[in-house]
Amino acid sequence: MLEMEEENPNIMFKVRSYKTASDVIRNLSSGIDEIYEDNGLKGLMQIPSIGKAIASKIEEYLMTGKIKYLEELKSKISINVDEFYDLEGIGPKTIKIIYDNLGVKDLSNLEKAASEGKLRNIRGFSEKKEEMILNKIRLLKKGRGRYLLGEVYPLVKQIETRLLNFEGVKNAVAAGSFRRMKETIGDIDFVVASNESKKIMDYFISMPEISEILGRGTSKSFVRLNNGIDADLLVIPEDSFGSALQYFTGSKEHGVAMRKVALGKGFHLNEWGIFDENQKKVAGSTEEGVYHMLDLEWIPPEIRENNGEIELAKNGGKRLSRLIQYNDLKGDLQVHSNSTDGTMSIEDMALAAKETFGLEYIAITDHTKSLKLTNGLDDSQLLDQANKISELNDRIKQGRFDTKPRLSTRSGLESQKARDEKEKKTKMSDNKHFKILSAAEVNIMNDGSLDIPNNVLDKLDIVGAAIHSSFSLPIEVQTDRLLKAMENPSIDIIFHPTGRRINKREGYPVNIEKLLENAKKTSTLLEIDAHYDRLDLKDEYVKMAVQKDVKLVIDSDAHHPIHFAFLTFGIGQARRGWAKKSDILNTLPLEELLSSIKR
Repeated sequence: MLEMEEENPNIMFKVRSYKTASDVIRNLSSGIDEIYEDNGLKGLMQIPSIGKAIASKIEEYLMTGKIKYLEELKSKISINVDEFYDLEGIGPKTIKIIYDNLGVKDLSNLEKAASEGKLRNIRGFSEKKEEMILNKIRLLKKGRGRYLLGEVYPLVKQIETRLLNFEGVKNAVAAGSFRRMKETIGDIDFVVASNESKKIMDYFISMPEISEILGRGTSKSFVRLNNGIDADLLVIPEDSFGSALQYFTGSKEHGVAMRKVALGKGFHLNEWGIFDENQKKVAGSTEEGVYHMLDLEWIPPEIRENNGEIELAKNGGKRLSRLIQYNDLKGDLQVHSNSTDGTMSIEDMALAAKETFGLEYIAITDHTKSLKLTNGLDDSQLLDQANKISELNDRIKQGRFDTKPRLSTRSGLESQKARDEKEKKTKMSDNKHFKILSAAEVNIMNDGSLDIPNNVLDKLDIVGAAIHSSFSLPIEVQTDRLLKAMENPSIDIIFHPTGRRINKREGYPVNIEKLLENAKKTSTLLEIDAHYDRLDLKDEYVKMAVQKDVKLVIDSDAHHPIHFAFLTFGIGQARRGWAKKSDILNTLPLEELLSSIKR
């Protein structure tokens, strides 16, 4: 609503403040209502990036369910802002212009106006822009009903853990596309091994995460979770758990191929087990047993797409065992601090990376000067930051790193006793071998040049480059833009190489074959951005990179300490692309990594 108003410095400051506060609140480990209940307005104001004005509005909302200031903004304009929120690349000012000219208030009327060719008649619009808006609407509608993996992951794991810990449950796994670490999830399948079906059903449908019971049978229940996603629970005897897990993990294509393999060996495979010609069950209690009975190595769920994995499993499956593992990463090469659009200091990001996530190094890659929306750093600010990082590293080497826990959104509002215990623990830990790299996420301009000169970049430990604007340039221009950046000797990594945002933006057009060839030629690393709304590169591009021996890195794109958890999704994406540990360079110790990059 504020961005629709006339632009002035005060309004833009408010916009940034609300966006930062929103991001901080989203990542709280405790509910903001709990923080308010324990410490009142004072407690809210202790949360990073939340001052008195925003804290007062939070208090007002918690007490009344409304914010008077928001109601006043809504009274000025009747646009249904919520419907346009996820329409990537079409900003509030564009929506306001369309409203002023055509009276469009919601998404359906915007789609109708674009389909009827009415937008192109607005000053500053064109047929091309009208088509772009229509495509964005179609992409948004296509994505609805599919949930981003990272959006559902904590809730699903919470339910899975509840089931595992419940009396009478022998095993419990969230199967389906969730277990295959797909980018988006349609629904969830929980498979439980137990001989106490009714007891498990009663417990499942009474969970606080369940909002609606859609159906219930003797061994299966259908529910809707609080976040809107549908979930099924199958309770099955322990001796059939492995075959049921294999069946409900999918994919459909992999399952069909597996049943053909079974038939070729004289067996019948279904969710209850593997049966011989006399209908005697010969396997089914474990997944490994199912695969081994068919003379196959166990196939990791992430690659079960009938895309060559079964043939590989027939031949010993050595490559399958070499896929990157979820604990293989030693560092994170794209991390943001509050110097630009991150929410925490370099020290806080480093401490979380080391103490909470077990990393050995991180690179601080704040944005650069041409990206004004993020308060990007100029040449001197980058060098000042590099000096600060050097001083921090000196303190780490000397064992003087400030490990005193700060009040953060990860720890919530801790008691003094809890803070003292954590301080004692961190002082005892070995910080001396952790290192912070000076780095940057340099902006690639339209002609492929960079917004920071090489003589500055060469003073940094590692440098990534990325495209952040002009996504609609033709594929030839966009590809050349990336190729030129790769050929710059100061650039080590291309961050989020295709610029996509899942369910929101398809990304800019790029010739992926040329991109991979040039990455190999110039020894430029390509990133798998692990943020769950990017996962860029796509798994199919990861597989192409692996086949061409193009080296990759997996980064969290962290803007808050809790975002290091996103590395899990990046590793899942890499595994879906058949990446081995040797394909991902930030699985290496720091010195080996630095000796492997361009410089």
